[in-house]
Amino acid sequence: MALDYEKQFYDKGYEFIAGTDEAGRGCLLGPVFAAAVILPKGFSSELINDSKKLTEKQREKAFEIIIENAIAYGIASIEPEEIDKINILEASRKAMGLALDQIKHKIDLILTDCMKLPNRSCEVIDLVHGDALSQNIAAASILAKVSRDHACYELDKKYPQYHIAKNKGYGTKDHLEALEEFGPVEGLHRFSYAPVKKSRIKKISLFL
Repeated sequence: MALDYEKQFYDKGYEFIAGTDEAGRGCLLGPVFAAAVILPKGFSSELINDSKKLTEKQREKAFEIIIENAIAYGIASIEPEEIDKINILEASRKAMGLALDQIKHKIDLILTDCMKLPNRSCEVIDLVHGDALSQNIAAASILAKVSRDHACYELDKKYPQYHIAKNKGYGTKDHLEALEEFGPVEGLHRFSYAPVKKSRIKKISLFL
């Protein structure tokens, strides 16, 4: 599927279209990241695709291509404590808004990957599977994913028992087993998530 959703708007006279997407909504730990990108009209790269369809090596290369060629971009994150307070949907929405706010450039249209963003100064279109339709959303998904992966590598150095470099915070078998053995960590895990909450309750009950 071609990533050409923007073309219909360029044909109508739009110039600067921003795409935004998040990474890490389903993870049990760490921040949720979001990015926003304005790519030049007519720009294309075979490496810019839905980040989930790329290998890690491809994403890293695509990240550099996007940074070098974007008219403007922003990357933001929301920490686990705030995710627990406002819920992951609102945290993802807030991260996207913060990423867009970093862009100090005119924006004619914002495209999101299935996320409503109220109170923006221009039109916002939320697309189902937007990262498979829009090049700007796909680029944002890559910036968000790579940025989050880099954060996970740093967290792994501090908390090697959770194998974060390998599982990126998702609820894999090794991560769930580590939660059973060590319990969750304040400031690292998302305590509003069921597997984390369950492991915490179980861990506390062992000491009662």
